[in-house]
Amino acid sequence: MNADANPLLTLAWTFALMSLFAVGGANSAIPEMHRVAVEVQHWLTDKQFADVYAISQLSPGPNVLIVTLIGYSVAGVAGALVATLSMCVPTAVLALCVSRFLARSSHARWPAIVQAALVPLSIGLMGASGFVLARTSDRTLAAVLVTAGAAVLASVTKLNPLWMLLAGGCLGFAGLIG
Repeated sequence: MNADANPLLTLAWTFALMSLFAVGGANSAIPEMHRVAVEVQHWLTDKQFADVYAISQLSPGPNVLIVTLIGYSVAGVAGALVATLSMCVPTAVLALCVSRFLARSSHARWPAIVQAALVPLSIGLMGASGFVLARTSDRTLAAVLVTAGAAVLASVTKLNPLWMLLAGGCLGFAGLIG
C-alpha cells in the first residue's frame, strides 16, 4: 500500500491488521511497529521511534499510546485518531466475539489449554519488543551493559522495575550513559 497516495488509509490498514496479531497487548507488537514505521514506511527514524516509545510509556494511560504518536507524526491529529481507532476497534470486536464464544464453551477443557498456550507466546513477543527497543536505543557500551544488567536483575530477582528505571534515569542524567 502506498503511503503517499493516502497516509490515513495506510495507517488504518497497517494498525488494523497489526491489532489482530498483538497477542498480549500493544507492547507485544513493538517489533512489527518498528519494522513498519522505520524500515518499510520510513515514517520515523530509529531515534524517533525510541523517543515515541519512551513518551508513550511515560504518559499516563494505555500502552497503545505509541500508535497514537506514530499516527500523529504521519498525518497530524487525523492520523493519531485513525491509528488509535484502527489499533483498538478490531481487537475489541475480536475480544467480544471470542469472549461470547468462550462463555458458551465454559465447560470444555480446550479454552483453558488455548489460554495457557498464549502465555509463552505473549512473553516471547514482549521479549522481542525489548530487544528491538534496546537495539534502537542503546548507542554506547555503557547503555548496553545497563540494559543487560537490568534484564538479568529483573529476571532473577523480585526487585520492583521502578527502582531499575530510577537507577537508569539517574545514570543517564549524570551523563554516564547515552
